[in-house]
Amino acid sequence: MKEIEKINRGLLSHQVEEELLRYIQEYPIMVGDKIPNEFELAEKFGTGRSTIREAVKSLSSKGVLEVRQGSGTFVISPSTVEDDPLRLARYNDKLQLALELFDVRLMIEPEIAAHAAVNVTDDDIKEIIRLCDEVEKLYRSGKNHVRKDIEFHKKIAQCSRNRVVEELVPLIVSAVYTFANVTHRLLLEETIETHRAITESISRHDQAGTRCAMVMHLTYNRQMIIKMIEKEKQN
Repeated sequence: MKEIEKINRGLLSHQVEEELLRYIQEYPIMVGDKIPNEFELAEKFGTGRSTIREAVKSLSSKGVLEVRQGSGTFVISPSTVEDDPLRLARYNDKLQLALELFDVRLMIEPEIAAHAAVNVTDDDIKEIIRLCDEVEKLYRSGKNHVRKDIEFHKKIAQCSRNRVVEELVPLIVSAVYTFANVTHRLLLEETIETHRAITESISRHDQAGTRCAMVMHLTYNRQMIIKMIEKEKQN
């Protein structure tokens, strides 16, 4: 009986951890922000303080939270180590990191997309269209679109039918998370417009058009980062 109780408590802790992470990502709570205390979280999630404590401890070990004695618990990353496989969250200058990530993406992602345009199947095209629509719907409704945005880019990479490219997907994942965290929805229309252009080009199996659309998408984002860096220098 005790063993069953331990298992159930473990499941509950895991569920609360997932809900707490979703709360941080979708509320959203920004990096550097303090989360509610144990009492407030326990009331919010309808569980005990010990379960909240376990969930916070787990998210701390995964690089999302940091407990500062006497001050509270703060968000240090919007994603777990699993979502940041390259461990880029350790770099403090997020704007410079975002810029460097876009430089790398510009080197490889337009060609990845161009290969996808050649190799996509009809089922792949339907999936890419679905993901494009879902990103737009989430973005326009003010909900967290980042995970669906990542699915969109991952699907395109997979459609290149290149096994080495699939090993590069974590770079794209880290780049999307980093960009979303520093820009906070500043490029809504540009993102939707260029995602649509990429999708339409892929649907036509237009290799050159897909390459250009991806370059445009990444360039819009890169230019925004440069503007933010310049503004930060002026302050």
